Amino acid sequence: MTRYTLLLSFTATLLLSACQAPSRYSQATDSAPDFVYPEPPMEDAEPKYEPYREQNSLPYEVLGKYYRPLKTGKGYTAMGKASWYGQKFHGHLTSNGEVYDMFGMTAAHKTLPLPSYVRVTNLENQQQAIVRINDRGPFHSERIIDLSYAAAKKLGFYQHGTTRVKLEVIHVDSDDMVTVGNEPPVPYALYAGELPAEDVLQTASQTAAETGPDPLATEQSDSAALNEIAGNQGYYIQVAALSDAERAKKLSDGLSSLYQVPAEFPLIDDIYRLRLGPLTDRFKLNMLLDELKQNGYPGAYKVAASL
Repeated sequence: MTRYTLLLSFTATLLLSACQAPSRYSQATDSAPDFVYPEPPMEDAEPKYEPYREQNSLPYEVLGKYYRPLKTGKGYTAMGKASWYGQKFHGHLTSNGEVYDMFGMTAAHKTLPLPSYVRVTNLENQQQAIVRINDRGPFHSERIIDLSYAAAKKLGFYQHGTTRVKLEVIHVDSDDMVTVGNEPPVPYALYAGELPAEDVLQTASQTAAETGPDPLATEQSDSAALNEIAGNQGYYIQVAALSDAERAKKLSDGLSSLYQVPAEFPLIDDIYRLRLGPLTDRFKLNMLLDELKQNGYPGAYKVAASL
């Protein structure tokens, strides 16, 4: 497996050390670690907002081929072949001036802005890893990403040279909106999934025990007219119970914007009850509840409201 690491100087001069300065590396060919080491934690890189590094945004040339870095990684997806690099480059500088750690969740890409975060799916086994792009490469036409040893191990192909992968950039804006691949942007709190356990003070099972069966669940009709809930009875969907007002407001604004429904978080017994609605359309109510449960809020439930 061949690997080239490059550095862009302040005058945009490219130094191709990996292929032109063999004395830089203590071993001729790359390999997995050949020494005893603690098992790496293999924890995913945690996406966050980071400004792109201007020095790495300039066009460059490697082996007679020109590359023009993308202005943004937002919306980027790709499928192709991945490789990995390990001990030969361990401890050396990456293209953005960081020290390469083969036990970290990092990777190299030819044109994505530095740094970028990417969700990598191994198409051979469906294993996934989130890596931080901090280097340039791999300079092989048939490969689209060069992963760290740890990332390759998590994805289950470190014993092989390459595998087929899908790449999806996880782009975090300065206002904490997150775009995964070409999916619609969502608030960071929604992207992060389930809320911390200490913040969720009431679960769906507890509520079911207190309130009994959901009357909507037992009502059935093929008539479109009955989609409208009868009388003055409407329903909220309670998403979570929070102790922090700022967190409640941020999540409330994000969910309201995402699903285009009203949201509120009244303070009841010193707890902010975050809920969406009220809704009077049964079909929309059930569809929204299903979406919330599938997108990180399995404890969401219906709450009757008088309109």
